[in-house]
Amino acid sequence: MSDGTPKAAYEIAVVRGDGIGPEVCEAGLQALAAALPDPAKLSLKEYPAGAGCYQETGVAFPETTFEACRDADAIFHGAAGIPGVTYRDGTEAGLDFGLQLRFRLDLYANIRPIKLHPGIVSALRHFEPGSIDYVILRENTEGFYAARGGGNVVRGEIASDTSIITRAGTERIVRQAFELARTRNGAPRDGKKRVTVCDKANVLRSYAFFRKVATEVAENYPDVELDFALVDAMTVHLVKRPDFYDVIVTENMFGDIISDLGAATVGGMGMSPTAEIGAQNGFFQAAHGSAPDIAGQGIANPLGTILAGAMMLEWLGKRHRDNVLMDAAARIDRAVGKVIEDPAMLPGDLGGRATSAAITEAVCRECRQPA
Repeated sequence: MSDGTPKAAYEIAVVRGDGIGPEVCEAGLQALAAALPDPAKLSLKEYPAGAGCYQETGVAFPETTFEACRDADAIFHGAAGIPGVTYRDGTEAGLDFGLQLRFRLDLYANIRPIKLHPGIVSALRHFEPGSIDYVILRENTEGFYAARGGGNVVRGEIASDTSIITRAGTERIVRQAFELARTRNGAPRDGKKRVTVCDKANVLRSYAFFRKVATEVAENYPDVELDFALVDAMTVHLVKRPDFYDVIVTENMFGDIISDLGAATVGGMGMSPTAEIGAQNGFFQAAHGSAPDIAGQGIANPLGTILAGAMMLEWLGKRHRDNVLMDAAARIDRAVGKVIEDPAMLPGDLGGRATSAAITEAVCRECRQPA
């Protein structure tokens, strides 16, 4: 447990992963080094995991890698998974790295900021930069994904997975959503600090229970507005009125789905960093997959991973009251914002032609500029 004091150096477990993972991970590491006054502030140690590891060794997530991730100050990742590399049950072997980390380290809060930056044209053409700025807080250890590896297939005719919703799990994720809303500036549309509970309470008892517990927690936060949206309606709202939202809290699978939709409105998965946080550990990566079809071509968008690095520094900085890390996190955010204002620095998925290396170099150059 952190004692709230800065460290001379923070140990970062680095897993580069599969497909474009090594490329975007390297970009993120370069940005971290450029933003810090002394790159030695981060002690980087690399470990194997993912689909490639499974192909080579028959194990997707070695126990030694897990132990290193558990004991590190933070975990930094590229991307995992190759669609054709699967277990006998048809599920992707490479995904075990992230999924096991969530459950074994109790990384219960999946935080995905959805923000439209200057220089990016939204697929929702009438929304300008600054008008889409919300956070999806996804419960990360329960819901339908808790059934991973435990579902049933009976005689090749019937398959079932079970969703799990607990009071304790719901209380802590909703509480974190309200605490987060208190630190933000409110929804772009009206400036109100707002938590929206996204569920399917009109059909399933488990989601009605999630809503009930969330309502009880909300009573302790009279300064933050409580809002509700059914998940099917939410897919419409995030297209029609994304400026209404501030913090959205939801179940695991629903959060996975709507955060991808949200990312599509602010430039795509390449602009979507994510943090997975527990009481002791933090895991940071971009929300996108490994995109093996473009691996090695130098055209992957590194910005999501670079921004995930900033989230890592911010989390560590707050946890250890280390202003050096907090300043470096802000430096990366500013640098990314500055770089993507130049159309020549946009990657292919944002309509540009800049290479991963050129974008990374530009971000690093901006990080080195005086604040």
